[in-house]
Amino acid sequence: MFRIRAAPLRHAAILAVGFIVVRVLYRILFHGVDGSGAVLLDLPVVRLPTPFAHVTMLGPITSGGLWSSVESALPIAAVIFAFGAINACIDLSKLFARGARGGPLRGAARTLVIAWATVPALGDAVRQVALARKLRGSRGAAALLVPLLERTVERAVAIAAAMEVRGFGAQRSVDAGNATPIEFRNVVLAYGACADAADADPGAPVEGWTLAVDEFVVPAGSLVLVSGPTGSGKSTMLHALSGLHTHFDDGELHGSARVGGIDRRTVPPRETAGFVGVVLQNPRIGFASETVADEIGFAPTARGVVASIVSARVAEAAARVGVTALLGRDIRALSAGEATLVAIAAALVERPRILLVDEPLADLDAEARLRIRALLDSLAHEHGVCVVVAEHRVGELAAVADARFDIRDGRVVRIPTGAQLEPADGADAASGDRPASGTTGEARLEARGIHVVLGGRVAVDEASLDLCAGEIVALTGPNGAGKSTLLLALALPKDAGAVRVNGTDVARLRRRSRRAAVALVPEASDDLLCATSAEDECRRADREAGAVTGTTRARFLAFLGAQNGTTTAARLLASHPRDLSTGERRCLAIAIQLAADASVLLIDEPTRGLDARARSLVAAALRTVAGEGRAVAIATHDHGFARELAERTVEMRDGRLGAGALRTAVSS
Repeated sequence: MFRIRAAPLRHAAILAVGFIVVRVLYRILFHGVDGSGAVLLDLPVVRLPTPFAHVTMLGPITSGGLWSSVESALPIAAVIFAFGAINACIDLSKLFARGARGGPLRGAARTLVIAWATVPALGDAVRQVALARKLRGSRGAAALLVPLLERTVERAVAIAAAMEVRGFGAQRSVDAGNATPIEFRNVVLAYGACADAADADPGAPVEGWTLAVDEFVVPAGSLVLVSGPTGSGKSTMLHALSGLHTHFDDGELHGSARVGGIDRRTVPPRETAGFVGVVLQNPRIGFASETVADEIGFAPTARGVVASIVSARVAEAAARVGVTALLGRDIRALSAGEATLVAIAAALVERPRILLVDEPLADLDAEARLRIRALLDSLAHEHGVCVVVAEHRVGELAAVADARFDIRDGRVVRIPTGAQLEPADGADAASGDRPASGTTGEARLEARGIHVVLGGRVAVDEASLDLCAGEIVALTGPNGAGKSTLLLALALPKDAGAVRVNGTDVARLRRRSRRAAVALVPEASDDLLCATSAEDECRRADREAGAVTGTTRARFLAFLGAQNGTTTAARLLASHPRDLSTGERRCLAIAIQLAADASVLLIDEPTRGLDARARSLVAAALRTVAGEGRAVAIATHDHGFARELAERTVEMRDGRLGAGALRTAVSS
């Protein structure tokens, strides 16, 4: 709990000095530095017109008045710095966590832990949303509000859910008996009015969203896959198993649902955290600690386990997953794939009998996916853990799975043994043969000597890359290789190196001209969305890019194969962007970023979170973009998608690009 950390002290000092500066500027603006001493700057006095005639602005700046302004700001600045000093010496999140173990202030302490974990991430959210606004070309603070609010709420909910399944604040701990780990029979999962109808007559048909589970029985020592299209209910099924569905998500569960012999409807997740480990989807937003080691050890620490035992458990879990080298890393510096590995280690630190994992392969490179597959196989078949995995890429785990359940049309159905599984790595995602290269050999983008340093670490090391008109290039490589950083450096060049598009230096272009040269769809593509309908998003994109009204709308509908004026087109355009499917939102983001008719399109992890149908939508959209003569580059871990779509694949490791990055290498 006690340790000296420079970052909080540095941030507090910056905030304290910033407050003093703002205070002085305020006093200068409103005629508050006219006092004793020498006149440093004699500004004219300005009186506002009626009805604000009593307000006086500017005026002489004297040495005495200036010191008085600084002096008036010192008390508050000192409080800011004092809080920073306390935070630099004491890990307040651990202090709050101790208070949440018991006593009359337990509820308040739990709230403080969630708030304390949410606030630091707010700064990250502001930076990421501001970056998305910059990539889109939006101006004004108002454009930040909607995505920032959504991110803040999402973050708070994710932290609360992650703490719930890790036993935070539990008044008691329930142990599992010797019963079958998971037994769901004749279960119906529902929300709201659908739940009320199911409760009134469980046998009657129910309108609205429900998920029927006739029989889902998983014995110890087995690994089971749950598959299904995006939005079919895979995460809801895992939430039902963990207890989040009924005790956190305000859902309803009807039927016989037992986990470890315990009625899942009556016992909350925090009380079964000792034997049920959970890895939630997109775990990075649910982290509550500052370092990887603290995050992995959060659950036993919150329960009051002795520090030496926690350290041993953390080292064991980290070694098992392969993240020992990350233990000292700042939790916010992790890539999406690294965050998934850390979340799995955090779930294993309590040595659970049941492990529920939601899309563990989504953000991992090939090596990490093999490691996780081997780990899940070992947990189930060597250590007797009951493992349930919700995953799009069922082919990746086919060789080690004992059973597979598929969700279709609101029902969980067991797939017969020996049934054909989806090819590994989503190889059929970009259906159709790879087209012959449409490149003319003409270089659209030429990058030379790109060098980026982040946090004292070289993220991109003297990288050079050519992208040609009409071609699709895939950047592959392990998590943390620097792919995302390179794409950002190409779109917004500011570090060492040069980026030219059609012979023009991108760094010298103004905002609108730069968007006409190169467009980037970031990994968090939803940050680009801020309107209340897809139609408004398209109209706004046209206005920001100076394009003819209807340009973005036509491109968006074309990506989805919808004819303008049809019922389908009307539904898509009237929908709130968040109500579109993940694939449709990704296509909308691509259309928005191409509003200025960019010559180069860069897209980071285009298939993240997409099922096969959605990947096909995105693949078709990218083929269309390349067919229009643009150069396209994608950073991806989806090797099947890359094989089917890209005409050139360049591997990146430790910030360096491999063979094939330059046009001369391709032509030779």
